[in-house]
Amino acid sequence: MTIFKHEIRQGRNSLIIWTAVIAFMLGVCILIYPEMSKQMDGISEAFANMGGFSAAFGMDKINFGEFIGFFGVECGNVLGLGGAFFAALTGISALSKEEREHTAEFLLTHPVSRQAVVAQKLISVVVQIIILNAAAIGITVLSTIMIGESPDTKPLALTFAAYLIMQIEIAAICFGISAFIGRGGLGLGLGLAAAFYFLNIIANLTESAEFLKYITPFGYTDSAGIIADERIEVKYLAVGTVITAVGICTAFWKYRRKDIS
Repeated sequence: MTIFKHEIRQGRNSLIIWTAVIAFMLGVCILIYPEMSKQMDGISEAFANMGGFSAAFGMDKINFGEFIGFFGVECGNVLGLGGAFFAALTGISALSKEEREHTAEFLLTHPVSRQAVVAQKLISVVVQIIILNAAAIGITVLSTIMIGESPDTKPLALTFAAYLIMQIEIAAICFGISAFIGRGGLGLGLGLAAAFYFLNIIANLTESAEFLKYITPFGYTDSAGIIADERIEVKYLAVGTVITAVGICTAFWKYRRKDIS
C-alpha cells in the first residue's frame, strides 16, 4: 500500500484545508441558529411561499424555522457544494497528475501493475472523502450539543449518508475522466460539480425537468425531501450507483491501455 500512503501524504494539506473550511462553516451555521430562531416568526412561511425559489431549495417541504429545517437548507448546501468540489478536485487529479507533474515515468517503472496503481489511488480518494465527512459529522454533533438542540437523528444520518454517497459518485466520475487527461483537469472537475448542482436546481423548479435528477448526483441529496420523508429517493440513488461503477471501471480500463507521455 505504498502508493496509497504516498497519496494520503501528498493530499494531506488539501484535505486539512477543505475539511477545516467546511467544518468551520458548518459550525458557524449551527451556532447562529439560536439567534436566527428568535427572528423566524413569519420568515419560514414567507420563504415557503416564494414559488420557484422555495421549490429550488426545498423550502416548501420543511419548516425553515425549526432546527432540522434550518440545518437541511443552510448546512446542507455547505456540505453539499463544499464536499462536491473537494471530491471533484481529488478525483480529477488522482491519475492525471502523474503526467502533469512528470512523475509517471518514475512510478510505472516500479514493480507494480497499473491496476494496483489505480486501485490504491482510488482507495486514497475514498478515504479522504470519508475523513472530510467524519469531521463534518463531528463538528455538527458538537455544535448541536453546544446550542442545546436534540434533533431527530434519523433524518440527519440519512442526510449525511446521502452527501457521502454523492461525493463518492462525483469523485468516481472525475476519477474515470482523469484516466483520459494529462493536464488541465482541475477546472473541468469544478465545472462538472457546479453543473450537477445547478441541474438539480433546474429539476426542482419544474416537473418537465425532473428527469435531470437521474443525471445529477444531487438528485438524491435533496435534504428537504430526505428530512420530510425520512428516506433517500432509491430510484435516483440506484442510477447514481451504476454511474459510480461505470466511472471506476472506466478508469481501470483506460489507464491499463493508456500511452502515458
